[in-house]
Amino acid sequence: MSTLNTISSKGMHTVPKEVYFLGIAGIGMSALARYYNANGAKVSGYDKTVTAFSKQLEAEGMAIHYKDDISLANKNAELIIYTPAIPKNHTELQYFLSNGSNIKKRSAVLGMITEGQFNICVAGTHGKTTTSAMVAHILQHSGEGCNAFLGGIATNYESNFLASENPLYVIEADEFDRSFLQLSPSLAIITSMDADHLDIYGTAENMQDAFVDFAKKVKPEGKLIAKLGLARLKEAAQVNILWYDLNNTAADIYCEAIRVIDGCYEIDINYCGSPIDNVQLNMGGSHNIDNMLAAIAIAKELRISDEKILAAVASFKGVKRRFEKHFQDDAIVLIDDYAHHPEELRNLIAGVKELYANRKSLVVFQPHLYSRTKDHAAGFAEVLSQADETILLPIYPARELPMEGVNSEMVAATMTNIHQVVEAKDLLKLIGSKISNATEPLVIVIAGAGDIDTQVEPLKQMLERKNN
Repeated sequence: MSTLNTISSKGMHTVPKEVYFLGIAGIGMSALARYYNANGAKVSGYDKTVTAFSKQLEAEGMAIHYKDDISLANKNAELIIYTPAIPKNHTELQYFLSNGSNIKKRSAVLGMITEGQFNICVAGTHGKTTTSAMVAHILQHSGEGCNAFLGGIATNYESNFLASENPLYVIEADEFDRSFLQLSPSLAIITSMDADHLDIYGTAENMQDAFVDFAKKVKPEGKLIAKLGLARLKEAAQVNILWYDLNNTAADIYCEAIRVIDGCYEIDINYCGSPIDNVQLNMGGSHNIDNMLAAIAIAKELRISDEKILAAVASFKGVKRRFEKHFQDDAIVLIDDYAHHPEELRNLIAGVKELYANRKSLVVFQPHLYSRTKDHAAGFAEVLSQADETILLPIYPARELPMEGVNSEMVAATMTNIHQVVEAKDLLKLIGSKISNATEPLVIVIAGAGDIDTQVEPLKQMLERKNN
């Protein structure tokens, strides 16, 4: 009998008639907007710029405007949801804060929606988007069903929100601003705890404290699935922990064998002493094998059969901008990835070199945030030097103002491979020149969390034209 039978319908969140979003087209905010839209609420909101994604939300029936103007906002909304990415001096935000409106952060609303439910919460400084999407896909594909709030677009569904009548929730648990402490995990995953968001936490130790606090929130009858080596999680002594690792036999879940076949993996797993053989994973990077182990552990905890797990994993198409292949021929492979932390880049570059050992690697990276670049400049330089060649774009500021002396050049200064810093407007011409002069097959990797993804389609079109 499935663990899903223990889910309670108590504490169900009452959906307001009208909901207004400040920052509606953000990846996390839009999942919430889609949830309310799917449940009959009138959804509207503000965002800074028109994007293909915001147009998609509009096509789904949500009214969006792109000017900070309170006359355009829905002042009658019963619930206003905002993201910390909205500047504190934003006119609409200040209006709702000062006028007694029912205004809440995205994290608090996620906590409200999922309170009293069976929640699978996936946390980690990296890996959480792919892992949560894979957990959700296994549940959907196996017929169990789930409601999922994801931090990326699951390729199988072309969405970051999945709906189901089954009141089971898969939630990407974001550590930014300590958001994940609003959640109530029945089962949880922690993939990693590398130092990040030090503008919020101050020190790596403070950030790790938050992850320990998150682990302690797992319900007494629940379980935590954690990457082996995250030693501080042992401080959550009351929590039952299953450890996973790529190939360390000290873990509860690990790989007995990994075979690379035509750019994909075939894997034999040892799950708590029992074999799960010939698992097919059709996405690159050994870090994604780790993510798969965590997702399979959740499925096993929910008593989903090995047969259904194997079928679901084999059919998983990944997440947009997570080792996403856009083009391949004998001369060029083009991959796009959201990696924006040194450890994410390390995994990305290692995965590229593993799967495409016969190709020269060219990584194009856009640093995200001045604070992150300042905190991790040495780490970025060391990791990016592992590519055969690197092109750096200027820093994408997001919510931050410039910091004196902090720029992409400070990363480039200590890099040891072939590298250069260029403006985005010059990138396509530069890559075209490198392709024309290439003497060996090339794999081009576009990486970063800013707007670098807008370079992918023009580059893909250029490659397709060269083939015609």
